[in-house]
Amino acid sequence: MLGSLLLAGSRVPLVRRAVSGVPLTRKVVDRFVAGETTQDAVESVHRLTDAGLAVTIDHLGEETRDAEAAAQTADAYIVLLGALRELELGDRAEVSVKLSAVGQALGADGDKIALENAQHIAEAARGAGANVTFDMEDHTTVDSTLGILRAVREDFPSAGVALQAYLFRTEDDCRDLSHEGSRVRLVKGAYAEPASVAHQNKNEVDKAYVRCLRILMAGKGYPMVGTHDDRLISITETLADRFGRSLGEYEYQMLYGIRTDKQQALVGAGHTMRVYIPYGDDWYGYFMRRLAERPANIAFFLRALGGK
Repeated sequence: MLGSLLLAGSRVPLVRRAVSGVPLTRKVVDRFVAGETTQDAVESVHRLTDAGLAVTIDHLGEETRDAEAAAQTADAYIVLLGALRELELGDRAEVSVKLSAVGQALGADGDKIALENAQHIAEAARGAGANVTFDMEDHTTVDSTLGILRAVREDFPSAGVALQAYLFRTEDDCRDLSHEGSRVRLVKGAYAEPASVAHQNKNEVDKAYVRCLRILMAGKGYPMVGTHDDRLISITETLADRFGRSLGEYEYQMLYGIRTDKQQALVGAGHTMRVYIPYGDDWYGYFMRRLAERPANIAFFLRALGGK
């Protein structure tokens, strides 16, 4: 219930102002967000890659409402990718892009604007030897996001996409995207979705995740397993054995600042472990979704507010 309220509050301006105005909020944000500048992001990339981790970097922001702001977000990614190119990390570093941040939400021309910006980002990623993955947002954007993905893949076939297991449609989307060369990040889902389109019960979401994971692991693509759940990690290993996948044929992904001990353990076991690094000053929506996902995150926030 509390998680649902937090997700609903993530879109309410009054709640945004109240949460953002609490001085100690920044203390908690720093756990989940790498910083506000490109340099902050690059410093985090250095630290994590030196520890054997791979990374994917998200310039925070969503639902951009004018073309100029969308272009500025695309430019921020291009600057970031220029910095990554100098690090010569190759596909150990990639970027994650919310299409709503680069124009998808701009009415009738939104898909066209988002596609053009996404192509510019993908070109910069290729120049850095990196990949780009499109984040998935609420259910109303899925068809648009997959359409833009298909168009981008015509020139940049390594472009990836996130799929959210709690949506009823996702098993079919996994089947469509389990072909050779396809990179898919599977996550549970972090938006407040209606019961008409998404599972509401945690156990049902977990079961849906396993069904989707089985489809991806049985396919010919490259699964990117987005989970912090030990049970789902164990199931992933069982499925990898069943379908003959070696360590280099799938990877794990976890969020910046969450379960860092497990991240290192997976690296130590020989897995590719990619950390999702968000940065930028538009952190509010991302922050609220992280609180909503796990009771432990809410408890951490409350402890910080109560500390002096």
